Amino acid sequence: MRVIKKLKIWFLTFFRDVFVYHNSSLEFRAKLFAAIIGANKKVDACEEKILEEVAREIYPDDEARADVLVRTTKEYVNKIVLNNGLDLNELILAIDHELKEVRRFCDKVDIEKLKRFLSCTQNDEETLLIQQRILEFLSGELEDFRKIR
Repeated sequence: MRVIKKLKIWFLTFFRDVFVYHNSSLEFRAKLFAAIIGANKKVDACEEKILEEVAREIYPDDEARADVLVRTTKEYVNKIVLNNGLDLNELILAIDHELKEVRRFCDKVDIEKLKRFLSCTQNDEETLLIQQRILEFLSGELEDFRKIR
């Protein structure tokens, strides 16, 4: 049974553009989490645990969607870590652009959920500083965009 679930999640992740309802919202959230995690250059056990928890909080009634969010986030982090066509700055610029283009995405940014990931990098001051700067940037952008709306 576990194999079938893994295949379903893989299928939904791979074809999320076609089969996942409101895929753009899920992708946007994955980018947010990937920006914070990507600053650490890896998804370790601490970050994976928090990511799983947050995904289940966002989608409490849809386990498959939560799993797709987790896998999509990991894909973005891997692209950042492996320098596979995406770096952290590009990702942050893409998030900013999407916030400007799709105003409802402002409601998808939950700074408190993003702050949880900072607990995984308490021993790495440089990464913690980068993550804090990302949160400050997002908070500032949200404040500006909400004034416009």
